[in-house]
Amino acid sequence: MTTYQEYKAKIAELENLAESARKNEIAEAKEKIATIMRDYGLGLADLGGVATKTKVSKPRAPVPTKYRDDATGQTWTGRGRAPKWLEGKNKDDYLIK
Repeated sequence: MTTYQEYKAKIAELENLAESARKNEIAEAKEKIATIMRDYGLGLADLGGVATKTKVSKPRAPVPTKYRDDATGQTWTGRGRAPKWLEGKNKDDYLIK
């Protein structure tokens, strides 16, 4: 009867064999691809979508301030959570005109 330890050893041996087989197959596939690309004069850009340029994003313009507390000089753009100094107060009283 085969023991648990023997099964574990066989599994480890099979995993090593599978990994080496995978590496060999990948190397062969890369060589085939390189040969085809050389024969037809192809580059990465010719493969379509593989080597694309990254999207350049424009820096965002700062959001103009909508509310100001004249007593303290604190401001708020009106986006996100309202600041503590505006809690319980009418926002329209602090609206910049």
